[in-house]
Amino acid sequence: MCGICGFTKFNKTVEDADNILKAMSDTLISRGPDEEGFYLTDNMCMGIRRLKVIDLVTGSQPIYNEKKDLCIVYNGEIYNFKELRCQLEKNGHSFYTASDTEVIIHLYEDFGEDCVKKINGMFAFAIYDEKKQKLFLARDRIGIKPLYYAKIDNELIFASELKAIFKYPYFKKSIDYNSLVQYLLSGYISAPNVIFAGIKKLMPGYSMSFSNGSGKNCYGDVVTNKYWDIRYDDSEHKVRTENEYAEKLLYELKNSVKRMLISDVPVGAFLSGGIDSSSIVAFMSQLIPGKVKTFSIGFEEKTFNELDSANKVAKIFGTEHYSEVFSDAKMLQTMPQVIDFLDEPLADPSIIPTFLLSKFTRKEVTVALSGDGGDELFAGYPVYQAHRLAKYYKKIPKNIRENVIKKMIYNMPVSLNNNSLDYRLKRFVASVDYPMFIRHFIWKGGFLPEEIPYLFTEDVKKNITQTDFFMPTVEIEDKIDPLEQLLYFDLKSYLSDDILMKVDRASMACSLEVRPPFLDDTFVGFVAKIPFKLKLHNFTTKYILKKSMQKFLPNDIIRQNKKGFNVPIGKWLNKEFKTLVLDVLSENRLKKQKIFKPDVVKQLLDEHFAGKVDNRKRLWSLLIFEWWLEKWGM
Repeated sequence: MCGICGFTKFNKTVEDADNILKAMSDTLISRGPDEEGFYLTDNMCMGIRRLKVIDLVTGSQPIYNEKKDLCIVYNGEIYNFKELRCQLEKNGHSFYTASDTEVIIHLYEDFGEDCVKKINGMFAFAIYDEKKQKLFLARDRIGIKPLYYAKIDNELIFASELKAIFKYPYFKKSIDYNSLVQYLLSGYISAPNVIFAGIKKLMPGYSMSFSNGSGKNCYGDVVTNKYWDIRYDDSEHKVRTENEYAEKLLYELKNSVKRMLISDVPVGAFLSGGIDSSSIVAFMSQLIPGKVKTFSIGFEEKTFNELDSANKVAKIFGTEHYSEVFSDAKMLQTMPQVIDFLDEPLADPSIIPTFLLSKFTRKEVTVALSGDGGDELFAGYPVYQAHRLAKYYKKIPKNIRENVIKKMIYNMPVSLNNNSLDYRLKRFVASVDYPMFIRHFIWKGGFLPEEIPYLFTEDVKKNITQTDFFMPTVEIEDKIDPLEQLLYFDLKSYLSDDILMKVDRASMACSLEVRPPFLDDTFVGFVAKIPFKLKLHNFTTKYILKKSMQKFLPNDIIRQNKKGFNVPIGKWLNKEFKTLVLDVLSENRLKKQKIFKPDVVKQLLDEHFAGKVDNRKRLWSLLIFEWWLEKWGM
């Protein structure tokens, strides 16, 4: 795993380019602590920080083709690189490394920009074609690896993380307030949007090019291309039975795990004790029996702790298991470290335990397999059950819902426990009458849409030009089941821009590579063909996965309620974090920044501290943004 960066010099206006490139690359050291490499010509500058995983001896980057008129810097892993290499050698290509990186450069020679269609893996890479004076960038299908870019003074700048672009001297920071609204509503910012104006995220399954010349892609034009999209097609249900789907699922998942075990360094696995990570460990134990190392962390707060389940699964499969319980004090002490690597605001508090788990795991291995993606593939989130329930709930006369049920639920005492019933019910009745896509955002997000206008100052409101923040930034087939449309959206946006961003930043801060077998290209394509009714079966989430894994996992692991990788932020805000929260969200500070109205924020704080309203998500979103603003925004 690596960090990449670079910029064009087509306009010849960049001065001191070598030092700028070095400064950009240095921000990415944690992504690649083992080596650095640079490519500098009159027209192009590219840098790479490398974490050695495959080909420890000859795999140094940048890497070139035979004629050395193509150069690549690359972040990721290509799981089918050996098969591709064999074919490329038959086509006459010669290799000077044993790395997966060199395969990409030769694929580009043979197939041009379509080379990405041949690759099974997680990646973000940049190829410079010196003959054509063209820069080609690509990101993997699901968005496991990040890639940012900006066009400044007719030059293109790119990097694995925002903070590398900050080192480009011609970039000037300016907050995109439309993106800030999106962040406050959902807790993350969807690609291609970024918190700063002028920077974009390359969307998953997209490539792009930028050239110095004439023709279709003329000088100064950024041309993007969607080379892949998931297509839900359950036409096979006419010839495949439920049991056949279950058997095929086991076959495909095992092969996915097998592909992701390829490595020249030690490999382990995250183990939460839920069905996703437990399934991965089950197949690892078959493929490398007696050699599996698993890693779990727990919390003092019992309603957030899954260690018992993780220990049980580790015992079943005889793994070399490592676990550690982190106190609230330890997690709170970790927050400054999190802000140090979180260069774009993300209100997902599970980034804290993800970072601690990554740091803990890195002591033993360089690569860890994870269960990420299972919820988005198999409708594993409770929100899908809520959407199905909403259909029946809305049949109740509205006056009864509003005047009886809603009042009863709002009078329930506030509980700050994990997934507390009162919080879920209050969120449900507050949003059930919104259109499906809007309530999907609301049930998972922070602020309600009607709250946003009251939160911002008048000056900020003038800079908010977007009117519909709930329109997906991805194209969705309208022919598929409405709930499957939400599944598609979560896979294409929430997964890449929240879950995978969180895992990438937290793990790379610890120089740990994380691979998600559920998100293998072949496996994702197979699951898309499974009928939706086998994913969400009545109110049973992950139905077909649970049915498949009954062969290997005990029923209490398969049937346990989903906890998620959560932390007790509601209680923290009332206790350990209270002094800090009052300082960060103080009236004086907010008045200086002129973004949020101090009196509105004070009301949110007062309600939460008094136990009247559970404002944990709203306050956490504001707290993270203010912390981020102090570190990265100024």
